Amino acid sequence: MVVEKAAASPPVPVGERRPQKQEPLGRKKKIRQQVTDGFTVKALMKNSVVRGPPLAGAFKERPTKPTAFRKFYERGDFPIALEHDTKGNKIAWKVEIEKLDYHYYLPLFFDGLCEMTFPCEFFARQGIHDMLEHGGNKILPVIPQLIIPIKNALSLRNRQVLCITLKVLQHLVVSADMVGEALVPYYRQILPVLNIFKNMNGNIKMFQTPHSKRRRKDVNSGDGIDYSQQKRENIGDLIQETLEAFERYGGETAYINIKYMIPTYQSCILN
Repeated sequence: MVVEKAAASPPVPVGERRPQKQEPLGRKKKIRQQVTDGFTVKALMKNSVVRGPPLAGAFKERPTKPTAFRKFYERGDFPIALEHDTKGNKIAWKVEIEKLDYHYYLPLFFDGLCEMTFPCEFFARQGIHDMLEHGGNKILPVIPQLIIPIKNALSLRNRQVLCITLKVLQHLVVSADMVGEALVPYYRQILPVLNIFKNMNGNIKMFQTPHSKRRRKDVNSGDGIDYSQQKRENIGDLIQETLEAFERYGGETAYINIKYMIPTYQSCILN
């Protein structure tokens, strides 16, 4: 069996040959770089670029979990109703607030601080302020039961929840005698998140777009007007006010414990 050889292509005339591209002298070819993780074998190669470390996520919001407050509210266990007034919404209590069992109801309302939707958010926030206003001596024995709900609310790192919780803490400290001193042993549970957001001197606003809601951060800038200070929505200012309230009503050891958890805090009494 004879295999025929492929016919050779006819030679191209010298005048019709295409000139080859020649790179100028002194120019090196571009080396394609590859991105790799650090502390690997590829990271030691010449054409590799090491990725930077990932974000720690200290300011990242945590996902919310179902709260006991919402469960009890949907079941109708709270003696409350929504009342519309000329000044806005308020809670219509079906019983006298002074006759409520604070050991049972106050921790449940504090658990509702994690809520961010109406009406649960409104009932939890306004219910706490109403109970603290009329609680008197019933508040002090319930303080240990309030620490975990406060810690859970702060741990969400949500700006709206942070503002509401800080205002509640300021009201809690002045609601009754010895409450500020009773909170001192629990600073290690409350203050770490405040230390993270202490220097955040700006407010978060929600604005509607055709498809979704987005957040916009307005920061104090020079002589610009920042209305968050009037509305008390500035996280940095609220944290400073809360720490000063802790120091004023926390007794002699309050400043030392605050300074231990937040080293950059300056005393409002000693200075």
